[in-house]
Amino acid sequence: MLHSALVAYLYNGLTSALKEGRTELDFSKDRAKCRIFAPERAAGVIFERMAEIIAVGYKYRFLDECVRVCMPKKERGLLLSSLIAADLEADRAYILPRLVSEKEYCLDALFLFRMGELREKWGRIAAYIPETFSARDLRNFSNFLVHESRRTVYLKGAAVFGEDFSPLRLSRLTGEESVEREIMLADAGYIKCVGKISDTTGDFLQKYYPERVAFS
Repeated sequence: MLHSALVAYLYNGLTSALKEGRTELDFSKDRAKCRIFAPERAAGVIFERMAEIIAVGYKYRFLDECVRVCMPKKERGLLLSSLIAADLEADRAYILPRLVSEKEYCLDALFLFRMGELREKWGRIAAYIPETFSARDLRNFSNFLVHESRRTVYLKGAAVFGEDFSPLRLSRLTGEESVEREIMLADAGYIKCVGKISDTTGDFLQKYYPERVAFS
């Protein structure tokens, strides 16, 4: 089941976010389903999670198929994450009005039949990335995005938190949850580290967030 992880993300996100109602996860009959039992006023929360799935999960897979660069897996994941972060708010603004209230949703159908202009935009973005794009280019591109951002994220161990101290888990939608991808997806401009961090994370911060990290 190719998109079972995306449906599981929806289930987990709604389980923690819905103040009323409940959710059920079903992987039977070779199809992942998330059943939601909630009042109509909860639609906004549901749509927010669905928009994240399309704007991050579907976009990551789309770009992964289209971007033709020869880079190690880790750097490639960071590149795709930074491309997603650069347009995340604009993509959400496009997606949300197209999520009208229905009794049943198919994520694939939503993506294929209501997000045509969005896919075209993503295709143009992918075409801009030359096959010769290098690790040095990635660092320059990331540094540009970092200096454009005023957002602060908090890092404690292997957990990343937003400015309101809520846990950030968008990297789950990329197929590989990691501190590095999470920070990239958050469009972070500043990192505040609480306690110790691993050597790997330290190297990442030194490379992509120079002079943007504080420790406490």
